[in-house]
Amino acid sequence: MAEDTMVQGTDEKEMLENGETQESGAPQTTDAGGEGSADPTAALKTELEQLRDERDQLLDRLARLQAEFENARRRETKERQDVRDYAVQNAVEPFLGVMDNFQLALKAEGSLEQLRGGVDLILKQMEEALRGLNVQPVESVGTQFDPRIHEALGSIETREFPDHRGVEEIRRGYKIREKLLRPALVKIASNSAQVSE
Repeated sequence: MAEDTMVQGTDEKEMLENGETQESGAPQTTDAGGEGSADPTAALKTELEQLRDERDQLLDRLARLQAEFENARRRETKERQDVRDYAVQNAVEPFLGVMDNFQLALKAEGSLEQLRGGVDLILKQMEEALRGLNVQPVESVGTQFDPRIHEALGSIETREFPDHRGVEEIRRGYKIREKLLRPALVKIASNSAQVSE
């Protein structure tokens, strides 16, 4: 009997160390949520529903953002095209009158001198239209050759002009404000008397 009491006391000590109680004879369970014997699948189902709702909200937000981005892209493309059209309109409008005058000149009957005078007036109208767009001709005849705005197409031996001056303009150059649109094609002076000095 004393042996039974000792064995029983040892068994109790082991059960306490392993987390068992003498009263129930089963492992002691503690539920942190306080639900006791609640079904773990119900908690998982609730969490799954919450995740599904969150996913649906994120997908809806993504769809809205994509639609907003597409609308902004379309709006920006249209605005860019409108700016181009406006710029072309402002550039072309002054030249419509020039074209009208060329058509009238082609229909006109008159002498060669009258035709030349009409073309000269049209050329002046064209130059005025270019000035309205801030396009200016590049000075070339009589000016020092500048490779940034002039392109040499040959040289002419002369003593009238200093060496490396523009003597003859073959094609007029133009610039818009300070930006070169195209260089002037010129023949430059080659003054041997100045070079030998």
